[in-house]
Amino acid sequence: MKMLIAIIKPFKLDDVREALQQVGIDGMTVEDVKGFGRQKGHTELYRGAEYVVEFQPKVKIQIAVSDAELASAIEAVCAAAATGKVGDGKIFVTPLEESLRIRTGETGDQAL
Repeated sequence: MKMLIAIIKPFKLDDVREALQQVGIDGMTVEDVKGFGRQKGHTELYRGAEYVVEFQPKVKIQIAVSDAELASAIEAVCAAAATGKVGDGKIFVTPLEESLRIRTGETGDQAL
């Protein structure tokens, strides 16, 4: 099992969710986050004063997947989140030691 973590632009969340559902992945955890990388910050004007916004709003998606689902999940996220511009996001994959469904007691891939 793997934990797929994707950081994407907020307006791409629905596209990514739909793409994941099409490859059979129905569950995910979503958080609103802020960060910066190559996209850097930008300058905004507020009530006549200019200020620098260093952190960009992003969405962090966490998806627990079986090893067999990993490649299709990565492909779905990449295709749905891409705009071709700086700041499209990143995907991180880490090993997932165990999963347990609290309601039924199922473990491993069956708990996903």
